[in-house]
Amino acid sequence: MRTPIIIDCDPGHDDAIAILLAIANAEKLDLRGITTVGGNQILDKITENALKVISFVNADIPVAKGAAGPLFGKLVTGEEAHGESGMDGPLLPPSKFRPLEEGAVEFMLNIIRSSEEKITLVPMAPLTNIALLITAYPEIKERIEKISLMGGGISYGNVTSTAEFNIFVDPEAARIVFESGIPITMSGLDVTDKAAIFEDEIVALKERGPVSTMVGELLDFYSIYGKKMGYVGSALHDPCAVAWLLRPELFESEHLYVTVETEGKLTRGMTVADKRKKTDRPANVEVLVGVDREAFMKLIFDSLEKLDQELLAAEGN
Repeated sequence: MRTPIIIDCDPGHDDAIAILLAIANAEKLDLRGITTVGGNQILDKITENALKVISFVNADIPVAKGAAGPLFGKLVTGEEAHGESGMDGPLLPPSKFRPLEEGAVEFMLNIIRSSEEKITLVPMAPLTNIALLITAYPEIKERIEKISLMGGGISYGNVTSTAEFNIFVDPEAARIVFESGIPITMSGLDVTDKAAIFEDEIVALKERGPVSTMVGELLDFYSIYGKKMGYVGSALHDPCAVAWLLRPELFESEHLYVTVETEGKLTRGMTVADKRKKTDRPANVEVLVGVDREAFMKLIFDSLEKLDQELLAAEGN
């Protein structure tokens, strides 16, 4: 049976790859819609990026704009890693599609309420939209099957020594989500840094079809920041949240109690995990900590190849 999902994102190079991964595996994932939130860049830019990605592969998927910034304070963007557009690299054609008039919270609410099956949420951005949804409509939590999110890390951060970007941008929203009681699987830095694509693999992508080539060009730009920071390879953070839904057996995990620090001067945005069971609070998060990188990369390559073939077939008609 196909899993009905909504992707909440801020494209973002790795967001784009995650969206394509979901679209390519439509026999397993029923992508009901995409919502956007200010994060890697400002809301208008990342919404346009989402529309360009789905347009590139002729996927007419509803896109709804959400929160422009966090619940409190000003938006911190990821421009240093993702560029002025939020998805610098290939020059994608203008989108054939436009965002819905309906806002992200209303869109998610209507999809969840009208669905015969429970919906799985796949946030790979600051958790502002998700927090707004479950705060305004707490009864909807019973209609959410689970949340597979990209964010956090139980060992270290990437914006500060303790905080990962998505959680750091809106820790108050993240805390609401983590303490919501909804089943959560967390693809944090502990696993996503292990899901890295290397230079030879990026070159190989660009020797394939149009979608693979576009992704290779995205990664050419995305890898610049990683090299500047001394990383070997480019971590495919966001695709992990989708890959876990497709192939959970590729991942290792631990069930832990996790919450989010919102006040610490040095630790704001930290996902605090009770790894030694020091509290009496039950585990609320399945934390992914390992991945079969080769099998994960094969899933990415095979999925992009499928989209290549579909796009070439459509162009041939």
